[in-house]
Amino acid sequence: MTPESAVPPTSAEIYDQFRGLVAAGLVGAGERLPTVRQVALDLGVSPGTAARAFKMLEADHLVVTRVGAGTTVAPGAARTSGATMTQARGLVEAAKSNGDSLEDVLSVVRSLWTH
Repeated sequence: MTPESAVPPTSAEIYDQFRGLVAAGLVGAGERLPTVRQVALDLGVSPGTAARAFKMLEADHLVVTRVGAGTTVAPGAARTSGATMTQARGLVEAAKSNGDSLEDVLSVVRSLWTH
């Protein structure tokens, strides 16, 4: 959250952000996540909101939390293949260079996915 008028994210939005990082392989198996307290401070949310997001990640077996060791990405949590990630990166680069918006690209992908 950079602008002061920005609305703090919900636990579901925090969950979605971390899930996306894991699925994209941007955080790998065994990599330690920031603490609940740090996430809360960074995002301007209550520790309870951040904790709910972490519980959701645990429930989906994306992370493992151990007392004293913190929260790490679970083994095998990344569910997107390397080939798909390579193609997705290419799509993102092309869309950005063409000036396409994220919303437009997602709309096209959703349309292609269902047809």
